[in-house]
Amino acid sequence: MNDDVPVSSRRQVRRAAAAALSAASLLALAACGSADPTPAATSSSGAFKPVAQKAGSEITVWADAARVPGVQAYQKAHPGVKIKIVTYSGDANGANDLQTKVQLFDRTGSGWPDVAFSANVNDGSWAAQGKSPYAAPVDKGLIPQSTLSGFANGALNPCTFNGGTYCLRNDLAQNVLWYNKKLLDKFGYSVPTTWEQYQALGVKVAKEHPGYLVGTAGDAWTPEVYFWASQCPASTATGARKVTVNLQDAKCTRMAKLLDGLIAKGSVSKDTVFSAGFIKNQASKVLMLPGPSWYGQVLFNSTFKIPKGQIAAASPLKFEGDAKNYTGNVGGGLWFVSSHSKNLKAASDLVTWMTTSNDYQATAATYPAYKQAAVAWLDGQKKTGYFAEDVSPVFQEAAELIWPGWSATQYSQEAIYSSTVIPALNSGKTLTDTLGTWQTAITDKAKSLGYTVN
Repeated sequence: MNDDVPVSSRRQVRRAAAAALSAASLLALAACGSADPTPAATSSSGAFKPVAQKAGSEITVWADAARVPGVQAYQKAHPGVKIKIVTYSGDANGANDLQTKVQLFDRTGSGWPDVAFSANVNDGSWAAQGKSPYAAPVDKGLIPQSTLSGFANGALNPCTFNGGTYCLRNDLAQNVLWYNKKLLDKFGYSVPTTWEQYQALGVKVAKEHPGYLVGTAGDAWTPEVYFWASQCPASTATGARKVTVNLQDAKCTRMAKLLDGLIAKGSVSKDTVFSAGFIKNQASKVLMLPGPSWYGQVLFNSTFKIPKGQIAAASPLKFEGDAKNYTGNVGGGLWFVSSHSKNLKAASDLVTWMTTSNDYQATAATYPAYKQAAVAWLDGQKKTGYFAEDVSPVFQEAAELIWPGWSATQYSQEAIYSSTVIPALNSGKTLTDTLGTWQTAITDKAKSLGYTVN
């Protein structure tokens, strides 16, 4: 999930989330948003020209603490490969360490890690840019097309710039409709399949079971859960460093109105799911909750402590007038191979193994972006016995339904929502009231980073 430095309340959410993850050994939760780095120049369209290669040379791998055991496992399985492992933040929680260091190495002409992991799903927006971008295009002979085509549909979109693929996706955080099956059965409600049914059920819950919830709008990642699923063009790339921002589009206003109505009724909370008050007073009253795939183990199991056999997942919702359902994404890390590496073969092989191997991905904390590894991962989820029903079909379906119109950018949607919309909601304004201010905030931030905004 994304983050940014100025928002003090987001730090409180982060601490709560980090504590929950630590307790559950699920530190692989999130892709964290851009810390609004200095904009990079537009990438040149020239062909990738590797530096002189030195077979068998040592490769340096930068990874966060959650990924280091995986790199060590690769090293154990490939004893002939020389690897130097450097543990760093992984650009989590709004950190911008990788780009800051790469900019330094660009100036000094040395020091680039051969491989780098980033928990920030937006990092490709700078790593693939510039006359000599840090990231190598992995689809230009480094990694076979047969491997690249094994990733979930759209999973590599945050890695795709100027016609090339500049990273591999570690995991996905596709949104689904989580629900408490025990409570739903007890109240005699059916699982909705459309947003209109969801809205009607939210109104009914507020009347018949006040205090119970069908969603939250106070999470920083609310835009990715609701507005992304509604196909709202909050940031749609239309070219190199060009975006369309239009929160007055009907697909934005329809979701704002839906949430406003349920917030007014009390069945959608303005709090964040990781706040101490929410965990203590409302967690047990969550009837439904649209949200990412990691909510299952991280939120319901480790944080809310909901007992086994109660929580289930349903397909992403659609509006009745839409031809199909889409969903959003709240996370998913990236693996980069450095364009400066003198051992591209070893670097590419490690990145491939980390993202596709069942030996690592089947037991990882979050849903693998590589489809074959995801099957093995889902088998592991089934064996835990935690869920009321097998989540595999829904997770696999949702992984292919992420709307491609929401583009990776150097600015953080979540930080802007946190600093602009959440305070407005807490002051009594509606989402509909705030759409104009929200759009201005996105536009101003994008322009400050060198984007042309339509």
